[in-house]
Amino acid sequence: QVQLVESGGGLVQPGGSLRLSCVASGFTFKNSLMTWYCQAPGKERELVASISSAGGNTDYADSVKGRFTISRDNAKNTVYLQMNSLKPEDTGVYYCHAVSRYDNYWGQGTQVTVSS
Repeated sequence: QVQLVESGGGLVQPGGSLRLSCVASGFTFKNSLMTWYCQAPGKERELVASISSAGGNTDYADSVKGRFTISRDNAKNTVYLQMNSLKPEDTGVYYCHAVSRYDNYWGQGTQVTVSS
């Protein structure tokens, strides 16, 4: 059974930091492209950051460049999103997404709220 379980969301003040984690199981994580998406209230889900299977290549939305860092630990089947200098517009549900050789999978999401 495939599972992507996100954690680490919460309420944080502007300028603060959070670290999201996504633990994967049920598929070959080390061969999968991993991506974080954010769905803000009333908006479509948007790509935030992605990382290649070995971790050598990363990509970011322009709005988070220089503030967010995506990383992965293939030994732990986990992908991370370090979020610094958070802004109110970063508020949303953050989803982990995996693209394997045969299919793609979504986590259930974790809520991030940036507010004073």
